[in-house]
Amino acid sequence: MATLTLNDLDVRLLTSVQEQIPLVARPFAAIARELDVTEQEVLERLTALHSGARAPVRQIGAIFDSKALGYQSTLVAAKIPEDQLPRAMAAINAHPGVSHNYRRDHAFNLWFTLAVPPDSKLGLAATASILHCRAGATATRLMPTLKLYKIGVKLDLGAGRTESVRAAVAGGELFAAPLTEGDKRLIRVLQRDLPIVENPFDGWAEEAGVSVEELLESARQFFAAGTMRRFSAVLRHRELGFDANAMGVWVVPPERQDAFGATAAGFSKVSHCYLRPSYADWPYTIFTMIHAQDRAGAAKMLSAIASATGISEYAALYSTEEYKKVRVKYFTGDVEAWEAGVGDCE
Repeated sequence: MATLTLNDLDVRLLTSVQEQIPLVARPFAAIARELDVTEQEVLERLTALHSGARAPVRQIGAIFDSKALGYQSTLVAAKIPEDQLPRAMAAINAHPGVSHNYRRDHAFNLWFTLAVPPDSKLGLAATASILHCRAGATATRLMPTLKLYKIGVKLDLGAGRTESVRAAVAGGELFAAPLTEGDKRLIRVLQRDLPIVENPFDGWAEEAGVSVEELLESARQFFAAGTMRRFSAVLRHRELGFDANAMGVWVVPPERQDAFGATAAGFSKVSHCYLRPSYADWPYTIFTMIHAQDRAGAAKMLSAIASATGISEYAALYSTEEYKKVRVKYFTGDVEAWEAGVGDCE
C-alpha cells in the first residue's frame, strides 16, 4: 500500500488531534492557535484528512472505558479452519459488541474484542460460545484484561511531540460513579463522529437537551473520572505508513509480571500493554502492541523489550487482514437486540 504524502501542517495537525481535541465550544479554533494557523485552514485540512474510505482520520470523538461504563469485555482468540474464515468473519462481525477483528499469523488465527452491556442476558462467556459455534471454530480462548499497564495509540508522525497516554499504575484501577440515565444520554451523543465545523458541539447539545457548556463540562467530568479515556481522533495506521501491526506476547513468571509490564509500557512505540490469562495451549501472559513501519522495525522493538527485561520467551503475531475496526457504541440497545434474536447455533 502506498504511503500517504503529508505536508507539514498535516503532520502537525494529525499529531495534535490524535492526542486530544480540546473540550471547548470551538475546538478547531483552539487547535489553530496552537499550530499558529487559521481556523479555516484547520477545518479544510482536517476535512480532507477525514474524507474517504482510506483517509488517515478514522473518527473523532470520545473514547470511553468499557469497564467504567459497566460493560464486560474481553479479547478472544479463535482457531478457524482456513475454509471457514469467510463464515467466521461474517458471524463474528455481525455482533455489535465486536469492535476489532483481525486475522493473525498463528494457529489462533482470528482475534477479536467482544463487549456486552451491564444488562446483557447472555454475558461474555455464553456470547463467546455462540460465536464459537457460528464461526465454526475448533478452539476459542477468552483473554480478558487482568491488569492494564498502558493503553493509548499515539503514532509518531515526526512532529516532535512528546507522547501522552493514560497508563494504569500496576495494581491500580480507575473507578467511576454509577451512571444516570442522563449520563447515558450524553454518552450516546459524545461517542459519535464529531462534525468538522466551527461549532461542532452545538447540534449534539441541542439533541441532548443541554447547553453546550453543560455538555462539555460533562465530558470533562467523564475524563476526570476515567469513564472517558480521551476525546481525540483515531487514525488509520496503515494509511500513514505503519504497516506492521505486531502483537508481542510474552511468557513472564508471575513474580516478574509487574516489573516487566512497567518496563515494556515505558517504550514509546508500545501502545498497549496488558496482563491476560494463560492456557495449556497458550503460555503467554503479557501482551504488547506495536505499530511499526515494517516487520523489521517491529522485530527490533520486541528485541529491545527482551533485552531491557531479560525475558526472552516471546512470539510476534502480525495482523494479516483487518476484518473489522470500529468503536463499540454504548447504551444503544444493539447488543440487546442481537441477543433477543439469537437462537441455537446455526
